[in-house]
Amino acid sequence: MSETSVDSEAVEHVAELARVDLEDDEVDAFTAQFAEILEYFEALDEVPEVEAEADLVNVMRADEVEESLDQDEALDNAAETEDGFFKGPRVS
Repeated sequence: MSETSVDSEAVEHVAELARVDLEDDEVDAFTAQFAEILEYFEALDEVPEVEAEADLVNVMRADEVEESLDQDEALDNAAETEDGFFKGPRVS
């Protein structure tokens, strides 16, 4: 284990900050669990760094203006329209 081991005082302090009342046996259990968790974090420190991937590049095509429907054609199949717009059901 590392030089930063967890003791019961640290667990009690964290429990106090969280406003959690712990029994003595719970303090002992959490002390062991916290120590294990910290060991896992230490193991992560040993993972070698990898090279960063290249920056993302925009692979989308450029926008191009094309002919489309005029307003009347777009509204031809609409169930309801109002003032030249699609009309839908009320949401609220």
